[in-house]
Amino acid sequence: MSYLTLKDINKIYPNGFHAVHNFNLDIEKGEFIVFVGSSGCGKSTTLRMIAGLETISSGDFYIDGKYANTMGPRERGIAMVFQSYALYPQMNVYDNIAFGLTLQGVDEDVIDQKVRATAAILGLTDYLDRMPRALSGGQRQRVAIGRAIIRKVGVFLMDEPLSNLDAKQRVTMRSEIAQIHRQTGATTIYVTHDQTEAMTLADRIVVMKEGRIQQVGTPHDLYFDPANVFVAGFIGEPPMNFVKGTVKDGKISFGSNTLDLSKKLGSKLSEYEGKLIIFAYRPEAIVLGEQSDSYVINGEVELTEMLGDNTNVYVNSQEDKTILKVDPHDTPEMDAPITFSVPYKSVYLFDGETEDVINC
Repeated sequence: MSYLTLKDINKIYPNGFHAVHNFNLDIEKGEFIVFVGSSGCGKSTTLRMIAGLETISSGDFYIDGKYANTMGPRERGIAMVFQSYALYPQMNVYDNIAFGLTLQGVDEDVIDQKVRATAAILGLTDYLDRMPRALSGGQRQRVAIGRAIIRKVGVFLMDEPLSNLDAKQRVTMRSEIAQIHRQTGATTIYVTHDQTEAMTLADRIVVMKEGRIQQVGTPHDLYFDPANVFVAGFIGEPPMNFVKGTVKDGKISFGSNTLDLSKKLGSKLSEYEGKLIIFAYRPEAIVLGEQSDSYVINGEVELTEMLGDNTNVYVNSQEDKTILKVDPHDTPEMDAPITFSVPYKSVYLFDGETEDVINC
């Protein structure tokens, strides 16, 4: 059995709201798992059930092979880092980090050794005498993480720990959290709505929507092999382009473009004749101009966004709008006609009714 096992977990509140539906997941010891999804998708609720802060309505939860549904939070060997730093304002950094060990009655010399070792890992050695109000947001979050990792528990839970930080601090803290995980080797479950955090931190990502798991996989799996439209659109920045159309005589039309789907669907083409289909491609997959072994699409430049290392180009193709990512040296003129190619191998097709990927 895996280190953590969640089997058919459901959360139903007294008012009848079904927050989490049949959640199934096995987590190995030392893994870094990220729950990602839009606000209200059930990711934090699932984390709180793992922590013992929410009761499990139905299903079974095991920690290292032991049935954990009825265990209290302290019995589970879990430490949690919240979105709010939850530091004690009347205590300095040293005492905040040491607080959990002090409650356990650990010897003062042992506490001192562990606090200083933890502070060294987090770059807080020079701040141990400071009060929380004298720290930056990133420093406060490191103190909160220090208070968690000093306990040497088996599982760390982090609920949107970087959401209160500015963009530069988030980048710095992301790398620090990744380094802490490598040093401690602890099993970590991390909740975020930020797909960049998920992609850069996770061994595996759990994508959730409306309380249900949409896909579980490595960042590479989710980016290159999305299971459905939701995952494909959630992972990636700018998001994937989607064009809806009906297959007629083996072709799909949108705007002034008619594309022959036989190059992609092959023998499956007849199955989708007359059906709604979603043609999709990532902004960075395109090549400007016409290219062989590709779908060639025509449109008009509506807007450009110069971002330094690349330019986002918004293209209007009559009824449909798409986003392209191009080299800044190739930035087209506003309102100019544009032709670009999408290689056959870079195209995704989704069933228009189920929104599941069509495996070609």
